[in-house]
Amino acid sequence: MTTTTTTTPDVTVTVIVFNDAARLPKAVASLRAQTHANIEIIISDDHSTDDTPTVARQLEAQDERIRYLRLPENSGGCSAPRNRAIDIARAPYLMFLDSDDELPANAVELLLAAHREREVDFTMGAVRRVRVDNGRRTTWMPHLVAERRTVEGIDADPRLLFEHLSTSKMYARSFLDRHELRFPEGIHYEDQLFSAQAYCLARAFTIIPDPVYVWYIDPYAAAASASISNQRHKVQNVQDRVNVQRMIDDFLVESGHAGLREDKDYKFLKHDFRMYAGDLPYRDEEWLRAFADIMNPYLETLSPGAYARLPRPERVVLELLREGRLEEAGCAARGLGHGVAPRQVTADASGVPYWGDSVPSDDRARRELEVSDLELDTRPFPSAQFRHEITELTPGPGASLTLSIRTYDPGLRLPVGPQRASLILSPGNRRMTVPFRLNPIRPGLFEGEVRLDLTQAPLPLQGFAGVRHPLIRLQQQGLSNSGLLLAPLSFPTLTARIEYRSGAAPHELTIEPEGRNPGRLQLRWRPVGVTARVIRPVVKRVARPRIRKAVKLLSSVLR
Repeated sequence: MTTTTTTTPDVTVTVIVFNDAARLPKAVASLRAQTHANIEIIISDDHSTDDTPTVARQLEAQDERIRYLRLPENSGGCSAPRNRAIDIARAPYLMFLDSDDELPANAVELLLAAHREREVDFTMGAVRRVRVDNGRRTTWMPHLVAERRTVEGIDADPRLLFEHLSTSKMYARSFLDRHELRFPEGIHYEDQLFSAQAYCLARAFTIIPDPVYVWYIDPYAAAASASISNQRHKVQNVQDRVNVQRMIDDFLVESGHAGLREDKDYKFLKHDFRMYAGDLPYRDEEWLRAFADIMNPYLETLSPGAYARLPRPERVVLELLREGRLEEAGCAARGLGHGVAPRQVTADASGVPYWGDSVPSDDRARRELEVSDLELDTRPFPSAQFRHEITELTPGPGASLTLSIRTYDPGLRLPVGPQRASLILSPGNRRMTVPFRLNPIRPGLFEGEVRLDLTQAPLPLQGFAGVRHPLIRLQQQGLSNSGLLLAPLSFPTLTARIEYRSGAAPHELTIEPEGRNPGRLQLRWRPVGVTARVIRPVVKRVARPRIRKAVKLLSSVLR
């Protein structure tokens, strides 16, 4: 280990790493580029078995601010490497970074300035999330970090319990030591417990709206390398999350913050449970039973007020799960967040509608499954809720498909008789509209068939690389309504090569179920051949308006 400078650093930033030799240099580079240079960088290695030790020692040799710490054995989590680094950190302020993420160049400067402006226990800022697959950038919990403010204790804004990341904050070392606050070892979701404790123990903390952390999200990471939060397919992952929630509940009582319980329970239902809810349609019966066995006893302990704050579709999924109606819970979960109607509602003698094919028999079920607030029968037609499902998908010649579609109309918004409908798809700069007819089967249920020829999709001259999900459009009295098209949850992936523009713009097209979220029909275009090698690189270099206009003209000629 090289000798570090004798100057006391202002801030120690710990990078935790395990078998991540490829990404570690980029994370460390973001620290070496900080505008506030007087920092200490500790690479805390949880006993990696790849090239991480070699890479870390090379980085240590390049910069006297870097110290390499290797744990004698693997701890299996984030807590131990962070805690061992806290033990040797020399600065009065501490930050944490994961090896697959980065800090913006001025993160340390901004958070340290907030500490120096006013004495607080920690400072925190915005987290910029970047999708690895498509580069899309969003801000994590933007409403909580929208303005600069100092919060005098978590009771002043319990919503902050949603922002449970330890990495978005700079802590005063004296605060952590005064309360003997360290990361809990031997458990997963340690950030949630640590952050809840920090919020409750802090007398004051300052929030700044500036980005101070870059969190890279890889939703399609291989299961073996996925982050803990992306391993929801493991039953043990469910158990770990519930265990941490129980520990937080105990701490709230012990620390005199029992009054936060409803806010904390709402956070669990709205964030933690909601993540699993979206996965329910894709789990087998054995997994669902195990999930219910773990989750339901904990759900029984939560505040009724927390349930009452949820949107109705989420309350329906929770109630179906608690009643053991697991298949129905998966069906209801496919519409979460997308305005998808239930297949059926049943009204009691007074006309109150309930989710499903029967009126609930007990008070809680009637309270949770009542769907009056969905306004299925009164919403303006453009926002009315329907449910469109593909019941059969038949490949045709080339890149054509025939889709059998069933539309559920539980609010009876559509008049009796055939309905005009269209399938809408927009992979390029023009919309592809395929009209078809929905025929009545009985009140509230329609079926139809549409043939989709994907060789006719209007792609731009430079081709198209991306994913699209078709929509179903209904029309009534001059108004239109567009809704998701749900695919069968499993069907063989279909792949075809399409020679757009007589072979001048070839693409590979993949047709598949979405495999996540509501489970829409998913179409993926990938430019190949001359499109990928020549056309796209040339068009990307075109920047001048006059040339862009010429490209558009050429594109219209070649259609």
